[in-house]
Amino acid sequence: MPEILLICVLLIPQTVAGVLAFSMGRSFWFWFFISFLIPIISLIVLLFMDEKGSTATSYELADHVRERDKV
Repeated sequence: MPEILLICVLLIPQTVAGVLAFSMGRSFWFWFFISFLIPIISLIVLLFMDEKGSTATSYELADHVRERDKV
């Protein structure tokens, strides 16, 4: 019985990384297995990554291009 409890406790960082990655639009299973190799570092990397498909990196057109599109 203590072994099962220990395994459950050891799986917490992997599960957290997988759920966090899934909420950001990334693969749950990829980040779940990466967390086995580097558990704390993978969580830190996920926290600093942008969401997949976010529009935060979109660019604004220059004035001359915007005017050309209107004509």
